[in-house]
Amino acid sequence: MTATPVTKPLLETVLGRRQERLPIWIMRQAGRYLPEYRELRARAGSFLDLCYNPELASEVTLQPLRRFDLDAAILFSDILVIPDALGQSVRFEVGEGPRLEPVTPDSIGRLDPKRALEKLSPVIETVRRVRAGLSSEKTLIGFCGSPWTVATYMIGGRGSSDQAAARVFALTQPEAFARLIDILIEASIDYLAAQFRAGADVVQLFESWALNLDEVAFRDWVIEPNRRIVEGLRREIPDAPVIGFPRGAAGNLPAYARQTGVNLLGLDYGTPLGFARELPAGLGVQGNLDPLRLLAGGEQMDVRVREIVAAFRDRPHIFNLGHGIVPETPIAHVERLIAVARGAY
Repeated sequence: MTATPVTKPLLETVLGRRQERLPIWIMRQAGRYLPEYRELRARAGSFLDLCYNPELASEVTLQPLRRFDLDAAILFSDILVIPDALGQSVRFEVGEGPRLEPVTPDSIGRLDPKRALEKLSPVIETVRRVRAGLSSEKTLIGFCGSPWTVATYMIGGRGSSDQAAARVFALTQPEAFARLIDILIEASIDYLAAQFRAGADVVQLFESWALNLDEVAFRDWVIEPNRRIVEGLRREIPDAPVIGFPRGAAGNLPAYARQTGVNLLGLDYGTPLGFARELPAGLGVQGNLDPLRLLAGGEQMDVRVREIVAAFRDRPHIFNLGHGIVPETPIAHVERLIAVARGAY
C-alpha cells in the first residue's frame, strides 16, 4: 500500500496553490520576545557564535513551533554571515547592532567567494538538524540577504536609514560596486543551494533596504541581482521555490514581481492592501501586519488582521508581519493573532 504524501501547506502556497487553511509564520519568530530564547542566548557567547553553533541554532529555530501553531520554521541565522564568510570583519555590538570594517575598491579584491561555503558549513548543519527535528507537514525556510542590502552594510559598516554611503559608492565607483555585487551573487547562490540540499523547502531573499532608491537604481541594484540569484539557484536546484521580500519597494513592487522570477512576494506593512491589484494575477503574497499592531494588541489588531485576510482572498496568501516581530511583544498577542487570522480565512 502506497503512503499518502505529506502536504506542506506553506510550501504549497509558495508554489501558487491557495490552501483551505491559512498558512502562517512570523518574521523573527525565533528571538528576543521568547524567554527560552533569552535564556539560551545568555549562555551562547557572541551573536555570531550562536549563528555558527548548530546545536544551539537548531534549538532556537524550533522554539517558536513548540509554542505556536505555525506552519514553518525559518533558519536561525543572520544576513551578515555572508560578509563574514567572505573574509570581511563582522561583529555585533550589544545595543548597537552590526559593525563591519567598510570595504573599499581595493579591499573588494580580497573577498573570497570560494571559501565562503566552508565557513558557512555550521549553518548548513543547522539546516540538517532542523529538518530532522521538524514535523513532516511543516515547511523549512532558508534565507539570505539580497546583494544590495548586504552591500549597504559592507560599504557603510553599519545599518543606515538612507544607505547614503552605499548609494554614493555605487554611483561614484560603479566598477568596484559591480564586482562586489557579482561576488555576493555567487556566494548567495552557493549558500542557498547548500541550504536546499540540506533540507530547506523554500528560501526567502531579504531585500531589507529596498527603499530610498530611484527606479533606475532599483532596477540595477535590486531587481537584476535578485533575478540573477533566482536564475542561478535554479540551475543548481531546478524549480527552487523562492519568496522575495523587497521591503520599502513601494511602486517598484510590480516590476520586482514580474522580473525577478520569485514564486511569492512578501509585502511590507507600508504596502496598501489594494495595491496588490497591481501585481500579476495569481501571484501569491505574504504579509503584512504592522509589528507594532501586534505589540499593541486588542481590537485594533483583530480588525486589521481580518482586513488583511479579506484583501488577499483572490490569491495564495501566507499570513505574516510586514517586518520582524519586536522584542517587547507579549506572547499572548501572538497567540491571539494566529487565532484571529485562522478564524477570518
